[in-house]
Amino acid sequence: MPAIAQTPVLQLSITWPKLPKNFPLPDDPVENTDQPLLAAALRQPLTTKPDLMQDALVVSNFALCAAIQGRIICKAPDWMYVRPVQPWVSPQIRRSYTPNTEGAIPQVVMEFLSATYGEEYSVEFTEGVGKWFFYEQVVQVPRYVIFRPDTGRIEVYGLESGRYQLQTPDASGRYWVPGLNLFLGVWEGTHEGRTGYWLRWWSVQEELVLWSEEQVEQERQRAEQEHQRAEQERQRAEQEHQRAERLAERLRQLGEPEN
Repeated sequence: MPAIAQTPVLQLSITWPKLPKNFPLPDDPVENTDQPLLAAALRQPLTTKPDLMQDALVVSNFALCAAIQGRIICKAPDWMYVRPVQPWVSPQIRRSYTPNTEGAIPQVVMEFLSATYGEEYSVEFTEGVGKWFFYEQVVQVPRYVIFRPDTGRIEVYGLESGRYQLQTPDASGRYWVPGLNLFLGVWEGTHEGRTGYWLRWWSVQEELVLWSEEQVEQERQRAEQEHQRAEQERQRAEQEHQRAERLAERLRQLGEPEN
């Protein structure tokens, strides 16, 4: 992790205007093919939890907006979870999200880094406005996650007294994420044709929150086990029936009179 130069506490004028319809958003391509897979893998298991998805915005590479000194700034986290969010009633496709005006502050934002990194650690605020500064000082997102898919390294920062502090994982190497009430950790394996490191969720009971294909496989195994138990029970019943028949035949033979 590069050293983060702490910026002085500033008296910034921060407002929360909705993004104008004609505001030009950058149309930069996704950096690599891993990022959409990583983002989808975080969102997919949450869809089975209505309490986490109701009134929520779970997006990737989506404009998170605020105005600094009257200048609208937008950043696009690689992954973001916000709840609650006001219903989107416009017929137009949603292009952005402005906290406080359209709903809550995001509970967590994430950035997935390749071998190089850009503004994920940047505290620049005069011109370009770095992501670190924007998430920490402007939006004040409670959890900021930086993940390196190539090495599996994860950094989780928590907002404490207005500054991001590196969080310490639990004994299992996972991090509690308030607002989702789930643990976040690194898992290694194959999913969607990609083999490597992934970010995944664990429940309060420390159970892995499964992807849909894992749930299907789990149900298949459960059904197979039930089938095996039923077959074993059928075989036991058949064996008992055969023993009973043999015993009855033996008793009949013992009861026959001599000629």
